[in-house]
Order: sequence, then C-alpha cells, then structure tokens
Amino acid sequence: VFVFIEDFSKAMSQAGSSQFQEVIRQELEYSMKVELDKILATASSNDLEHTKKDLEGFKKLFHRFLQEKGPSVDWGKIQRPPEDSIQPYEKIKARGLPDNIASDLNKLVVVKLNGGLGTSMGCKGPKSLIGVRNENTFLDLTVQQIEHLNKSYNTDVPLVLMNSFNTDDDTKKILQKYSHSRVKIYTFNQSRYPRINKETLLPIAKDVSYSGENTECWYPPGHGDIYASFYNSGLLDNLIAEGKEYIFVSNIDNLGATVDLYILNHLMNPPNGKRCEFVMEVTNKTRADVKGGTLTQYENKLRLVEIAQVPKAHVDEFKSVSKFKIFNTNNLWIALSAIKRLQEKNAIDMEIIVNPKTLDGGLNVIQLETAVGAAIKSFENSLGINVPRSRFLPVKTTSDLLLVMSNLYSLNAGSLTMSEKREFPTVPLVKLGSSFTKVQDYLWRFESIPDMLELDHLTVSGDVTFGKNVSLKGTVIIIANHGDRIDIPAGAVLENKIVSGNLRILDH
Repeated sequence: VFVFIEDFSKAMSQAGSSQFQEVIRQELEYSMKVELDKILATASSNDLEHTKKDLEGFKKLFHRFLQEKGPSVDWGKIQRPPEDSIQPYEKIKARGLPDNIASDLNKLVVVKLNGGLGTSMGCKGPKSLIGVRNENTFLDLTVQQIEHLNKSYNTDVPLVLMNSFNTDDDTKKILQKYSHSRVKIYTFNQSRYPRINKETLLPIAKDVSYSGENTECWYPPGHGDIYASFYNSGLLDNLIAEGKEYIFVSNIDNLGATVDLYILNHLMNPPNGKRCEFVMEVTNKTRADVKGGTLTQYENKLRLVEIAQVPKAHVDEFKSVSKFKIFNTNNLWIALSAIKRLQEKNAIDMEIIVNPKTLDGGLNVIQLETAVGAAIKSFENSLGINVPRSRFLPVKTTSDLLLVMSNLYSLNAGSLTMSEKREFPTVPLVKLGSSFTKVQDYLWRFESIPDMLELDHLTVSGDVTFGKNVSLKGTVIIIANHGDRIDIPAGAVLENKIVSGNLRILDH
C-alpha cells in the first residue's frame, strides 16, 4: 500500500512563515542538485545521455514533492461523477461492430506494463516470465492473444512492453522465441530514479551503477512514468508515423485485460462524434477491493482518487461499497496524439505517491512515484466504462494463481474465460496461508490442482498438502495447527467442511 509522507509537511507547517519554508526548500533542492551532479559525473559516455534524462525527470518530481502541501484531496470538493461520464459496458456492446473493425484494429497498439519482478511470489526475474497455465507465462499468453487477433482479422497490432532496468535484460533474452510469431514486439524502458534517505532527503546512491551492492539505490518510479519514457524513447513518434492512434495499456499480470473490440469501436466511432482521449475501465467493488482507486468528479474533471490521498477522517467513507461503487482496473485506452501534445507542453499532472521502504540493512528510504491512471484529469473528454469483473483477473499472489490454474477457467488462444460449467459467474474467495506464498512451495503442495468448479470460499493455513484429483465445493477451511501437518488424500471430496488438527496419509 502506498503511503504519503507527512513528516515533511508537518515540519513545513510548524516552521511558520512561508519565507522560512521557502529557504528550507531551496536548500534541499540545492543539496539534491549537488548530489545528482556528483552521480552524473560517474556516468560513462555511453550512459551519459539517458542518465541525464532520468535525473532531470527525477529533479522535476522532487521539486514538486517539496512544493506540495501533502496528499489530501479537498474532501468537500469530491462529487459523484455525472451519469454519462461512466458508461455501462452493456450499452457500448449493444452498438455492435462495424464491418470495417479490422481497419480500426490497425490503429491500435497494445502496451503491457512489464516493470515488475516476481519477488512477492518468491521468484527471481520478471514477473511476466512466471508460468501461469499449461506452462505458459504471462508473456506467452499476451503474445498468443495478439497473434490470434492479427490472424483472425488480418491486422498488424503490435505489442509494446514497458520494461524497467530490473526486467529489461531477461525480457529481451526471452523475446527471441517469438521472432516467428505474427506480432511485432517493441520495448522501451521506464526511468531509473534514485531512492532517497527518509531523514536527509538525499540520494543514497554515490554513482550511476546499479549492480552488486548498489541494486537497492535505484527504483523504477511507478507506471505513471509511461508518458515521459514512451515519448523520450522515440517509439511514440514512430507509432504515430505508422498511423497508430490509440494504445491499450494494462498490467501484464491482469489476465482479463484482452483487446475488447466494442470498446475500440466506441473510441474510433463515438456516438456523439467527439472522440475520447482517455478511457479508464472500472468495475464494481466487492469487499476485497475496498482499497482500489475510484473515479470521482473533482473541479469539473473526472479524477482518480487513491486511498493514500484521502484524509484520515474519511478513509472509512472511501472504503464504503455503497458510496464508491467502482474501482480502477488499470486497463486504459489513451490517444497517442494526446500523449504527445501533453508531454510536449509538460502538462500531464499526476499526484506524487510517496512509497516508504526499509532496505535490508535497516535504512529507511522513500521512493517518489506516480500512477498512470492519475493523469486522466489532464486529458480531454475522458470517460469511464464499467466493465464486467472478468476483465479484471490479476495474479498478485499464489491464491490468485490457484484460481487461474484451475478448471474454473478454460484457455483459448491465450485468453482465459470462466468455464460454462460453473453455475455462478462470481470468482471464489481463496486465501492460502504463508506456507504457500512462494510459487515453488505452492507447486510442491499440490500434486494436481483441485476441481474448484463448485467452490465458494477456500481458506488454507499451516502445513497442508493436497493429493491428486481433490474436489473442493462450497466453503472449505483447512487449518493445520503449529507443528501439525494435514495431507488431503488423493480423490478426496471436501464440501462445506472444516478440517483441522493433524492428518498424515502414509504410503503403505
């Protein structure tokens, strides 16, 4: 969860006169400039140009961080979005598709946010290379989806990966395996910014290197960096020159984020003749999504409000499912020409997220980040589309992985769809305990993935293993107490059961 820094704002308000505050700010900015110049001086001639761009971008972010009075939105100004500013997906689908949808598809680019590592699931390297279904990785499934689209409509939709310095090398090595697929694949890197010491507000890096003991000194500054990095890479201009008009952006670990032709048609052929520059797919909140960012009307603009920006007194109200019914899926459709225009005017405004971290040695640092969806208020004629939950299928944990590997979903041309054999379209709630956190441990604990077609809720805690061909139905809770182990035998059917204590199945 993102947290905004408050110490600095408090210090500023206690400091009294605005003149004094300004002096502190200037001193901090000057000290930062001196440190960044020292770091830049260590860059080789090959690295000089892009390091300079990265540090310039960071300097702008740091300047804004010092200027801003703190995270809170003015709660009194938050209004419900006007009726027509969030359209139901059914209404957009009801328009059907024109005969020339292929020519519209040829103007689309698919962009996947591929900067993340699989560390939270105990994996080394890019998260996109974790196997999720029949040994296919997130990246394999993405390429298969777009290839299927290109073959079906005889189109040329390219895939663009926004990598980070953490994922770039490993991703590029693996891309060779797609050289014969019918998808052009491009990559660009998001910026590399220095982490700063929480006490001194100065960078902890002493030089530009980011290997060995320096790996912890740098970070990729969140997906809001896409606008500047995409523009700076030159790829944005190249795609515009090729006649591309829109990008569809999503997280690579959201397996529901496939190209939707009805939304594309709505963008290309708007019913009122006025094109949207920015479309955000939102979906209805459940109790599991109370922390997700929501769309509101703020100062006559659609605006994404994240939980970290909400004043403490209103956090419970923000989490209320009855008042704020939707949340951002981070599936976004954005006009390329608008990105170029706003980037050249330096007019993309995103709130700064201050993300505190504690390094292995115990040092407290902060990362200044931005989120891609926060820019919605900078674009003209923005729109929210309330899409079915099936378009939001993120795999953040092994609990999510169990769902997508199970028979709840069938795989077709890289796309996962809920099995028709399931009577309810809702996704079961799955909570696997800490013994399952790492992918390696999780795989060891399941001899085969259970049948989950009739499952509503599964909680597993402690040292538990599953034999082959287990069926789980209704609500199943399995708790092995500390020091005990439970082996669910092969072929077991658990329906509305609580299993606890100690159960060892010994091979005779």
